[in-house]
Amino acid sequence: MPSLARIRPQRNIVTIVAALAILLLGAGTTLKITTEHLLRQDATSTARSWARFLAASVADLEQIAGGEQPSAASMAFFRSARNSGEVFHYEFNRNGYSQFVSTREKIALVDLSEYSPDAARSAVDGQPIIDVGEGNSPDRPAFFARAYVPIQTDGRLTAVVAAYVDETEQRKNVHNTFLTAAVFLCLLSGLAFSIPAIAWYRETKVKHADRRIRFLAHHDALTGLTNRPQLIEKLESAIARLPMRGSSLAVHFIDIDRFKEVNDSLGHDGGDFLLKSIAKRLRAAVRIDDVVARLGGDEFVVVQCGIAGKAQAESFASHLAAAINATVKFKQHEILTTASIGVALATGEDTSPEGLLKSADLALYAAKAAGRNCIRFFLPEMDTELQARIELERAIREAVLNDRFELHYQPLFEVSRRRLAGFEALIRMPAADGTLIPPLTFIPVAEDLRLIDKIGAWVLREACRTAATWPAHLTVAVNLSPAQFVAGNIGDIVATALTEAGLAAHRLELEITESLLLGNTETIMAQLRTLKTMGVAIVMDDFGAGYSSLSYLWRFPFDKIKIDRAFMQSLNGPHCQVGTVVKAIIALGRELHMRVTVEGVETANQAAFLEAAEGDQVQGFFFGRPIPASELGASILADFEKAMPPASPAPAQATKLHLVNLSAER
Repeated sequence: MPSLARIRPQRNIVTIVAALAILLLGAGTTLKITTEHLLRQDATSTARSWARFLAASVADLEQIAGGEQPSAASMAFFRSARNSGEVFHYEFNRNGYSQFVSTREKIALVDLSEYSPDAARSAVDGQPIIDVGEGNSPDRPAFFARAYVPIQTDGRLTAVVAAYVDETEQRKNVHNTFLTAAVFLCLLSGLAFSIPAIAWYRETKVKHADRRIRFLAHHDALTGLTNRPQLIEKLESAIARLPMRGSSLAVHFIDIDRFKEVNDSLGHDGGDFLLKSIAKRLRAAVRIDDVVARLGGDEFVVVQCGIAGKAQAESFASHLAAAINATVKFKQHEILTTASIGVALATGEDTSPEGLLKSADLALYAAKAAGRNCIRFFLPEMDTELQARIELERAIREAVLNDRFELHYQPLFEVSRRRLAGFEALIRMPAADGTLIPPLTFIPVAEDLRLIDKIGAWVLREACRTAATWPAHLTVAVNLSPAQFVAGNIGDIVATALTEAGLAAHRLELEITESLLLGNTETIMAQLRTLKTMGVAIVMDDFGAGYSSLSYLWRFPFDKIKIDRAFMQSLNGPHCQVGTVVKAIIALGRELHMRVTVEGVETANQAAFLEAAEGDQVQGFFFGRPIPASELGASILADFEKAMPPASPAPAQATKLHLVNLSAER
């Protein structure tokens, strides 16, 4: 439709130009024909007048035509008349042969002349014969007419007078006159033609605009696919036909994963190109009875009609995903895309288009929550999950807007000196009922909402402000999300937090996971070096849980590595080599001049093992649960700074070391 819309106005313009060209060509042809006709008429009239004038003035005309010498009176007449009028040359002719010639240069009898068929035919027919020609010799004008006029006396042919009439000036006058007339004729014709032509063209434009408006009322402007209102209509029709066909239909709700990153990196031109490419692929992937629609942004819907059941819908959804996931080439870039697809099946006659779209949308939410690039079918319990998700998103936005998060602090102990080394700041979000929502619940949602960078900045400011009130030897550890490194200004954010709180840089530890280093490594490394130059300690968190942590230990001089809690959970299990691995990591850290902290220490046996293994620091419920800043009073800090009792499996001693016990866990 868009291509035809562009072609039709061009065709209209070509038609108008062609019509005007035909009009001008016709006017020119008419001018030429009319001019030649008028010049012939003028030459005939002039020749006839001249012949009559000769017949009346020359008494011996018949004798001269017979070849006799003109009389003295006739010669006097010829001399006086040869330089007057438009006739510059004339002859007296009989039987097709010239007998006497009079020009502006000479008057004489002709001794030997050529036969003239036109003169002979004029004598026989008794009618003038006229032709016109261009002068190509010095004695001929630029344009002249030659007329053979028969002269009769008393009904008897006396002679044939051949009169050469100079039509140069006459032709010029006629041309000028008719050229002026032709210009006015063209103007009037053009005006007479243009008024209805313009009206027709405007009407055509209006009709085209109306067609375009009607098209856009039912189609997406960018891709030409069906839009939401038209999709609802087609869904209603398809649902109404289900009982007659005895089949079902499936609604596939498609979302392009991380489409915003394409827009951010390649601009809106790249994003639009990707959307149009996907629309084209979806059209090619469906059958003629299926419907492809774009609801806006990067959301597409495909209605699959005439299916037998879920298996057919699942196979078709995989087919759509494969079509979308193929590489798209844009200029010098290759765009790798994936799609999340939610599928809803029409279950009965009471199914509505809005209900099917909502169900497919809920299934799409489930696909995105499952990690994207997958297919999920609608289940009834998804509605309840969606409402919970919507409420959680609302709570997160409100908490970000009004700083309604809380920080809890879990202690870290130095094993060798048996003393408190610092705290790790752990974020919590209060729910409406006063309970605390754990980070594992709301952090992934905050990342989807792209609010994690704002939350991370708040955590840095609040943790530094709180740590500034502690004794100078205590540190505070803050976890950083990979999203906080995207903008490239994490160094400025950390520097601002330290300055506003008045906290020394060496007292701040920033914990990252290896997932941060899986992206643009050089950019990330540059930001980490900036932070380390400031004096901040950089910590590799959850060490040993990934698959490539070792490769980063020699690429960046981390200050500390934290062994993942999974090792302590498996220490007393069937895996007898866990202890050996932990000791090896501690030895590796010592060789690399990196302190080693072990997380997840929850029992006295685990604490005793780490003391024997000469670990640097420990953290876990055995030494203290996370508590809010309001409970880190002077008395609690004083208790923490007492000598740490020897690790013992005795329940009584273990109980003493549990300084606080809150329900909110890390």
